[in-house]
Amino acid sequence: MSPMAMCREFDCGTVKQENGRLVREFQITANITNLQLNPLIDFPAWTYNGRVPGPTLRATEGDWIRVIFSNQAGHSHTMHFHGIHSAEMDGVKPVRNNQSFIYEFEAQPYGLHLYHCHISPVTEHISKGLYGMFIIDPKQGRPPADEIVMVMGGYDIQEIKERLLGLKPGTLDNDDHTKIYAFNGIPDYLAQHPLPIYQNQLVRVYLLNTIEFVSSVTFHIHANFFEVYPTGMTLRPAQKTDVITMGMAERHILEFTYSLPGQYMFHPHQDEIAEAGCMGRFDVLSA
Repeated sequence: MSPMAMCREFDCGTVKQENGRLVREFQITANITNLQLNPLIDFPAWTYNGRVPGPTLRATEGDWIRVIFSNQAGHSHTMHFHGIHSAEMDGVKPVRNNQSFIYEFEAQPYGLHLYHCHISPVTEHISKGLYGMFIIDPKQGRPPADEIVMVMGGYDIQEIKERLLGLKPGTLDNDDHTKIYAFNGIPDYLAQHPLPIYQNQLVRVYLLNTIEFVSSVTFHIHANFFEVYPTGMTLRPAQKTDVITMGMAERHILEFTYSLPGQYMFHPHQDEIAEAGCMGRFDVLSA
């Protein structure tokens, strides 16, 4: 599991033709995966295909989507997709351990969406790792760009912290000091391993907020401004800014170009979230 690789990995499924229609078929398995969040914390995550976030699924508006979901995670789980689909495909009916379900629907509307487990308590299932991005491209496409996936997420590590300190469960208050945050699953990874982009090249960031523990999160890039395409459901930017505020499950497409080489930070503008792992850097390379 590499947060760097996730930035540019897109799962377009297995493409088939059935009755004259293009079908994209995806294989998704829920399981339990231990993630090394830092040198001290080994976190037992609930994952889609062994990673947090799950695979970035990608299709074009009008494609027929088929997701073969298998649950091997020991608890009931589902896949709930944001977008338009029938009630039978809404992903709220539990899929029990060692069982499978096939989700089928037309990819609509175009935009930047997400999927996640919808078993109660939903906050727990998402914060333990069961979420991912779902991109539906417009039929006419978008201009060429260096496309990057960034998913902001958080982990509740209270039980792990108590165990490391030799304390009984429930000893510590469940406050922000027992939570850590990340871009693409691993705290501070993109700060320690700056993300390479090129000078004067258009960058398109698919940005998703899945942090359950705070009502809103900001995103800021240094020494630059970006154009915002709200929820990815427009082909024209709605505003230009250097910081944006997003609630839980909110997502946008951001586009920008760096004209000067060097390393530039990106992060939420809430210090407690950035300092607890949600920090990264762009490494702008000379063209």
